[in-house]
Amino acid sequence: MYRIGKLCVGGQFNLYIPLSLLGFEWVNRYGVQYFRSVGRGVRRAIRVLIALTFLLGLEGCAGFNFFRQAAAGQMDLLQRAQPIDEVLANPGTPPALATKLKLAVEIRRFASERLQLPDNAAYTRYTDVGRPYVVWNVIATPALSLQPEVHCFPFAGCVPYRGYHLEADAKREAAALQQQGLDVYLYGVPAYSTLGWFDDPLLSTVLGYGEADLARLIFHELAHQVAYVAGDSAFNEAFATAVELEGIELWLAQRQDAQAFGRYQLGEQRRAGFHRLMRDTRQQLAALYATDQPAEAKRLGKLAVLQDLSQRYQQLKREWGGYGGYDGWFDPPPNNAHFSILATYHDKVPALRRLFQQEGRDFARFYQRIRMLTAMSQAGRDAELARLAEGLPVESAPSAAVQQGDKQ
Repeated sequence: MYRIGKLCVGGQFNLYIPLSLLGFEWVNRYGVQYFRSVGRGVRRAIRVLIALTFLLGLEGCAGFNFFRQAAAGQMDLLQRAQPIDEVLANPGTPPALATKLKLAVEIRRFASERLQLPDNAAYTRYTDVGRPYVVWNVIATPALSLQPEVHCFPFAGCVPYRGYHLEADAKREAAALQQQGLDVYLYGVPAYSTLGWFDDPLLSTVLGYGEADLARLIFHELAHQVAYVAGDSAFNEAFATAVELEGIELWLAQRQDAQAFGRYQLGEQRRAGFHRLMRDTRQQLAALYATDQPAEAKRLGKLAVLQDLSQRYQQLKREWGGYGGYDGWFDPPPNNAHFSILATYHDKVPALRRLFQQEGRDFARFYQRIRMLTAMSQAGRDAELARLAEGLPVESAPSAAVQQGDKQ
């Protein structure tokens, strides 16, 4: 049993809740003896999740219910994870799955040996999620602003989205936000990092990726274990994206596969074109919202900008010979929330890649400089990155962690 005080009704009282209600049926069913027999990572997971449940329970029903589903979803992924070595040794494992898992093992080893990313149990186990995405994120902005609503949590700090393990829950949250007049973007996420709190398994949701995108995603998620600043999503995601981009170039170079490198270059050209288009549109919207025009005039201007975006994207597709890998960004049509998440991942990437070059393309030295940046205030960190970015084109490829449809 687990006691929570001041839960949901706002009064001071003690409420005893079975662990099963927190999504821990397997712990409650087998009791203390089983709890002690599981691995260190799962015991740590249970302690952390119970602590976080308590903290969010103090915020009332909405916060408690949100975190309950997050805790239950995370524990389910950990409970069902199997060592990749065992999956590969199983004669019943489908050949296509075995091939992808072997590739993932190679990528994981490369990440630690060449990129000096953490050498731990992350991505050494496999979980068949049984759905297309592991979570669905919901991000919202005001109708006439590009600034996202933020949500703050223990340990992770404040982030511009909420993640739901069930699509139906995400859709309910998105609908409620839309009823408030907000721009909302709901999108599926194939993987996420728990920042080293848990040993993240490799998920079935990423195995449809091509080799380059699978490598990029693993590099990106492992990079979050190297450096993370609570409340500074733009820095966190840009750092992980910079590691991902530097890492994939090294990975492809050592593979010595001319065709794979050609596919990568083509994909980068497309990503760069898409990102320029979206960045230009975001700048137009920002300029519009900064004017002193009446709200209705801004709404009409916004509509015109987004219609122009749609036409320009169709032109871009024609230049690509009809390639439609980014159609997902236009179904439904993009709004302020779409541009907000792109800014989170990419605006600071050029500065961080320049920093990597300044450190002689040495990952250990680069990570040391990154840790120095994390020790600064956000204002100081932003100023340093702005200095690094002077004279650089604002250009970077969308991260494998947020891209849609571009599976090569």
